[in-house]
Amino acid sequence: MAIGKSSDYKESCDLFLKLLLKRKNLNASWILEKNENHLQSSYSIPLGDEVKKEQNASIATLLEDVKVSKLLTADDVLASIATIEIESGVVAIFNLDAQGYLFLYTKKDNISLKDITQLQPVINKFSTSLKACKAFSAQEKLLKSLEIQNQELSDYAHMVSHDLKSPLRSIDTLTAWLKDDYSDKLDASGNKNLGLIRNSVEKMDTLINGILAYSTIGKNRFEVYDVDLNNLVKDVLSLIRIPDHIYIITQDLPVIKGDKYRLQQLFQNLITNAIAYNDKDKGLVEIDVKDQNEFWQFSVKDNGIGIEETYFEKIFKTFQKLENNKASTGIGLSIVKKIVDLYGGTIWLTSELGKGTTFYFTLKKQSNGTA
Repeated sequence: MAIGKSSDYKESCDLFLKLLLKRKNLNASWILEKNENHLQSSYSIPLGDEVKKEQNASIATLLEDVKVSKLLTADDVLASIATIEIESGVVAIFNLDAQGYLFLYTKKDNISLKDITQLQPVINKFSTSLKACKAFSAQEKLLKSLEIQNQELSDYAHMVSHDLKSPLRSIDTLTAWLKDDYSDKLDASGNKNLGLIRNSVEKMDTLINGILAYSTIGKNRFEVYDVDLNNLVKDVLSLIRIPDHIYIITQDLPVIKGDKYRLQQLFQNLITNAIAYNDKDKGLVEIDVKDQNEFWQFSVKDNGIGIEETYFEKIFKTFQKLENNKASTGIGLSIVKKIVDLYGGTIWLTSELGKGTTFYFTLKKQSNGTA
């Protein structure tokens, strides 16, 4: 019989019970589930009245006696928990454990104890399939709920970011005017404080942009195309400020399938991170790659301050940052990890205090097309 061929509860019941009724020449079938101290119908064939009945002593006694299965003559108690009208005949009841009770009804007394015994293994499989259907349904609801919550969080992040950017622009403009018009009237301390205000505004703007970038990753489909990472890294290096004492070494990089914008975010965050945490007179940042069959394994290595092992996992979480860098927003590496996850890859690091850090990450050679 067709058991376990559908993950939908009703469809699974239809496939199995319709065939069972036809083969055994039975008149009806229904399933009752326990809901606290109530019984409620979850399926009926033919479609009958919904049962939602509080268990009384008679019903409780009847069901408690059904340890595995039982064959009973139709009576008033059974009639009270049936989805269709029954007056005579017999009812076979099967205990489906957590899935409730299955009732098979026939007017002609054409089901026997032998039939019940033969059906029991099949009914057990049916019970297991219903359990799987419910688990699948619960997972579907959870995923849908998470999808809605993620969308709401994304919308909220956009709204809040927009509301925050407007006053920040005003503050930045006003402080710029003050500096231009009154710098000669302010003492050194006043000019310094104006500079601190503008630096704080710039940091806040960077943080807001980071939150927006993080909240949009994975929300949209994108066109997958060839991206030459050699050209992409050159573009990144032309966009960021590289101090004179920092030297960037780039090995020959591949052309990969993906989205240029997300890949640029990925490399830019790692490179700027390597520059920001470099305390050497001659700072080095080396970008390399290895072919790992279905993946490319990239590395961004520096000879900077290094990272304590206690931070290895923390730094990939949103707003987590090293204690000795107050300028960091704590969002860059979480963006990196989210993009790597999007490409079906992994990211990790090795580091030694005072000697430097190497970030490794893998990217699938075929992207899934979700940005």
